[in-house]
Amino acid sequence: MIAAAWTPICRVEDIPVLGSRRVERERGLDVAIFRNDQDAVFALLDRCPHKGGPLSQGIVFGTHVACPLHNWTIGLCDGQASAPDEGCTPKFSVKVEEGQVYLDAHELATQAIDLERPVAGPQKRGPHAPPLRGSLPPGGADPAWGGPAPDRRASKA
Repeated sequence: MIAAAWTPICRVEDIPVLGSRRVERERGLDVAIFRNDQDAVFALLDRCPHKGGPLSQGIVFGTHVACPLHNWTIGLCDGQASAPDEGCTPKFSVKVEEGQVYLDAHELATQAIDLERPVAGPQKRGPHAPPLRGSLPPGGADPAWGGPAPDRRASKA
């Protein structure tokens, strides 16, 4: 068995108590590093298994984090959602030595790299895609009436 290579990330005190830090990766989603009130440090993929919420923005309590989107409770030790919810987010190996936090370099480079960050806002649509709900069709037609938009400019006579 090959010994793990560890990547230094930060100092324990750089992670807020009952909070987190995000670790960006070249490929895949970020990793969230959490610190509880006992100074224990945990690392999970920064993605709730429910709807992909950013766990790094959740509330840490004990050995769990509450997802900020729908309040799912995710175990920091194993990434498992608490019952009655079901699902799991990948966990990452953490080592703390003399106050320095390390993550397993191999896991950072290979684990969950196929997942992509969600994109907020409008996305590019194909030329034949129907208009987005609530958007104006080409030519400025009034979507409420289906006809042309009325000329609302004040006439100057």
